[in-house]
Amino acid sequence: MTLELTAQDRAMLDGEQGSSAAAAMKILAGFSNAVGAGSLLDITGAHIDGCLYHGKAGLDFVERLVEGGGRVQVPTTLNVGSFDLIHPGMAKMPLAEEVPARRLMKAHLELGCQATFTCAPYQTRFRPSFGQQIAWGESNAIVFANSVIGARTNRYGDFIDLCCAMTGRAPAWGLHLSENRRGRILFELDVPDGELSDSLFVGVGLFIGQASGDRVPVIAGLPRPRDEDQLKALGAAAATTGAVALFHAVGITPEAMTLDEAFQGHAPDETIRITRADIGHALARLSSVPDGAPLAAVSLGTPHFSHEEWMRLLPLLREAAPERRIPIYVNTGRATLARLQEEGALVGMEAFGLIPVADTCTYVTSILERLDGVVMTNSGKWAHYAPGNIGVSVAFAEMEDCIRSAAVGHVVRSAS
Repeated sequence: MTLELTAQDRAMLDGEQGSSAAAAMKILAGFSNAVGAGSLLDITGAHIDGCLYHGKAGLDFVERLVEGGGRVQVPTTLNVGSFDLIHPGMAKMPLAEEVPARRLMKAHLELGCQATFTCAPYQTRFRPSFGQQIAWGESNAIVFANSVIGARTNRYGDFIDLCCAMTGRAPAWGLHLSENRRGRILFELDVPDGELSDSLFVGVGLFIGQASGDRVPVIAGLPRPRDEDQLKALGAAAATTGAVALFHAVGITPEAMTLDEAFQGHAPDETIRITRADIGHALARLSSVPDGAPLAAVSLGTPHFSHEEWMRLLPLLREAAPERRIPIYVNTGRATLARLQEEGALVGMEAFGLIPVADTCTYVTSILERLDGVVMTNSGKWAHYAPGNIGVSVAFAEMEDCIRSAAVGHVVRSAS
């Protein structure tokens, strides 16, 4: 299929809006041709995943756009970077790496991007609405936007997401198109009535991520979630263990009020039953240590903690009153953190070992004081990636158990 460009696209490609816009359009057109898109479509927003420093090539790319006078054409949020700019000195990095890593975050701002530095842009004022075409990077953000909100984006990686933002365009391909959003594989969930734990949603996400491949999964029988954070956890887990960018939960998510709607009138390619035992097996693989293991730290908020999650956490901290000085790191967006500070919600919480982390995440940069002990988390994504990324042993559990464990100094889980 040959890509058809509009007159405005061609003008941009020819440099009428500057060299940076021309470079971005050239890359976007090449990408679109490679994936078989026949045209480009307008987007209303973008989310950029390239703020985390992985080497000189990423910085060179953004610097080139800055030097050419480039500016994003749509409201554009930024994913986490390598530093918590709100709490200077928290990240530990050699100066030779720190300088370009900080420069990478700043360079994106010079392109006109918003200083959100969060993996949860759907928690900001830039949250898209149902049906809007967007170009987002960051796996959990992508699956949340598509599934929970019903906005439309493909899985855009570094550089392509920024090219979309620089041009205000995206390839008319993949999940931007209605026909590609229909369910392909059905998961029938068989769990006890009334079960609504956070770990249930994480376990379902882990399972469907591994089993779906590149097919859009549909979940039947999922309990109605307490809040959208449980769907956030499901989607993040599914995108962690697989390539899920969109899931439908029958009767819950906006494009799946019925099974027929989720499959757009077609029959599923395959049907898989998920039992409570299946979920238990998936969750068990997240932990590498038994109950009773000495605890070095707790890490929550991957994806970033919402205000609602904070409102669940803070009473738990006051009730457990941890005094063993086990650090409890909570990753969150700077907008959420500012709201909490305005409300006075965090006053005195440092006495319980609470350490808010903004702009980054504890599994992608060196923040934890100790890496020689067990870190406990309620995040399937953190538990999956942290052992390989930062070399820690992990215990996965519900948030309540994480706080109880911090209070006693070792891993305890209510299910044990």
